[in-house]
Amino acid sequence: MTLRLVTLVLFALSSCGAIDSALDCRAICSRYSSCFDAQYDVGACESRCRTNASNDTDYRRKADQCSACIDERACTSATFNCAVQCSSVVP
Repeated sequence: MTLRLVTLVLFALSSCGAIDSALDCRAICSRYSSCFDAQYDVGACESRCRTNASNDTDYRRKADQCSACIDERACTSATFNCAVQCSSVVP
């Protein structure tokens, strides 16, 4: 029983990063579309972002920082305050 619990906990912890990146990517790509380009391919952006975040811890860190920066900011404020954090995640 204890081995099952340990395995479950380890699996849950390893999955958190993937879930976190998916949420960050969805928020970032959707926000770019709503603020700058209504025709932007959000699905392609999310897929690219998730792939990059899965393969590169530095990219995942940048996506986390971008998501945290744009959270609850108006489009104009996010543009001026979050350009550095988000420039490598979305065009």
